[in-house]
Amino acid sequence: MSAADEIDPASSLYAWLAYDLRFYRQKRGLTGVQVGKIINCVRSHVANLEAGRACIDMGQAKALDEAWETGGHFERLLGFARSLHSPDWFRQSVEYEMKAGILRIYQGQVIPVPLQTEDYARAGLSMARVDDVEKALMGRMARQELIIGREEHPLMMVLLDQDALDRPVGSPEVMKAQLKRLLELGERANLSVRVIARSAGWHIGLNGPFQIMSLERRDVAYAGAFHGGRLVQDAAEVRAMAVDFELIGTKASSEAESRALIGKLMEEFA
Repeated sequence: MSAADEIDPASSLYAWLAYDLRFYRQKRGLTGVQVGKIINCVRSHVANLEAGRACIDMGQAKALDEAWETGGHFERLLGFARSLHSPDWFRQSVEYEMKAGILRIYQGQVIPVPLQTEDYARAGLSMARVDDVEKALMGRMARQELIIGREEHPLMMVLLDQDALDRPVGSPEVMKAQLKRLLELGERANLSVRVIARSAGWHIGLNGPFQIMSLERRDVAYAGAFHGGRLVQDAAEVRAMAVDFELIGTKASSEAESRALIGKLMEEFA
């Protein structure tokens, strides 16, 4: 078994880069020599890249994205890997998102990051007074890529308050495109989007957004808060949050009713 065979893409973002380089090459039936011509290096260096002994640079990431028409996959992934240089909660939660088989997300005020369009994300970051919007946007889109961009993304169950759908973020065109994106994602077999209509009244989710990530052997959660958040790893607390998610779900409309509401709101932004 070669070093590339032993790469675990869930172990780190850099391991994911190495794994995807090999995966995309083999999927296209290319040799290391052919890939070397794309990124301007010799075959032995391509082998080192796939084994995780070296990492592509941004120029090489862009070259791969252009040659393979990935939509910017390698550039976003590399940018995100570089941005996560400190061992804080965000890095930990992203690592868990990469490994999760099931994601349960509740958000009451904005569209969750995995489901945002680029324009919606940019508008939100701009209004949040972020210093470097484009850098933050690259990180956000890369995080999205790691969750729903991969071929077998986790089962996702998303609960959204109506406020997240009809509160303008950016222009009407941005909102209409965002709601259309929700409808498109909701057609995936492993992604469910349900809406808690405003008429449902108060529910426990109004205490704040959170998500639960189901890993192979345990569940962890993240509770959102203003200017930060908290990673939850205590089993009892995570179970309590899972109960909260179910309770919120009892207030939510069916998938079909939710799609109808999203479609109605989308037309109102025309």
